[in-house]
Amino acid sequence: MMVGSSAMVGWINKHGHANIKQYYLRGKKHSEVIADKGELPLNNVPAAVATNGAEIYLAFQLQTTTPFGKQPILLAFGTKLPQNHHLSKHEDKTAIVFDFSSGSSGPSSNGLIKMRKSHGIIGIIGWGLILPVGAIIARYFRHKDPLWFHLHSVIQLVGFAFGLGTVLLGLQLYSKMHAHIPAHRGIGIFVLVLSILQILALFLRPNKDSKIRKMWNLYHSWFGRMALIFAAMNIVLGMQAAGAGNNWKISYGFLVSIIIVAVIILEVLAYLKRSENRSLHNFHMDPATQVPFPSNLPKG
Repeated sequence: MMVGSSAMVGWINKHGHANIKQYYLRGKKHSEVIADKGELPLNNVPAAVATNGAEIYLAFQLQTTTPFGKQPILLAFGTKLPQNHHLSKHEDKTAIVFDFSSGSSGPSSNGLIKMRKSHGIIGIIGWGLILPVGAIIARYFRHKDPLWFHLHSVIQLVGFAFGLGTVLLGLQLYSKMHAHIPAHRGIGIFVLVLSILQILALFLRPNKDSKIRKMWNLYHSWFGRMALIFAAMNIVLGMQAAGAGNNWKISYGFLVSIIIVAVIILEVLAYLKRSENRSLHNFHMDPATQVPFPSNLPKG
């Protein structure tokens, strides 16, 4: 996401010598990350690196023709030393909005970071957990009528509220950060529209004897599947766009794995139950298996 940018990178090598270089990030390959190149207007004051325990400090000066105001600054770190000045992928990163006129980072940067985390957490809970659980109840617990319907309705309404909150937070982030992530933004709005159609379907549910009930069932089930599939895709896109760490990826992967395993187990149990019911039905109803009583048995 930083292709075309310039970066200042500092490190302490194994011999305790400090190094700092400007890099031009022309591409994502090692050969496209060029040392001692870039577009940062450094002045003649030598750049420096210093450490204090686990903290590292980079010092350099820029020569600009116009004064800076508020500027976003990206901060990243890694534990691997550059080999022949080739950088490895950083392990974590964050961003702040620094006000060069006052010399401080405003509260807006911390607020944006918290808002972005809330956007991700609410989206995973709503679209990644609550709505799939509601769909599982509708598919595999219909024998618990009418309990399954009430549970399904309440859970999906709660999941819709979480999804709506996710989209509203995303729109606020877009207006404040101007992040250009059209795929993530478009899919999020599309999933919200599908969710709204599903809520409307709940209130427009026809009677079981209605002629359009079969069409309604197809519409409700397939639109629901589409919403869940695109929501899962969008969660992954969002984590990639935000540069989420391994904790986010592992947690969501663990959640998806649990849901998939649960669906497989319930699907197998449902298949076995249907097979057992078909066997019992054929045993009682197949004329070839019925044994006629003799007609010449004595009465009484």
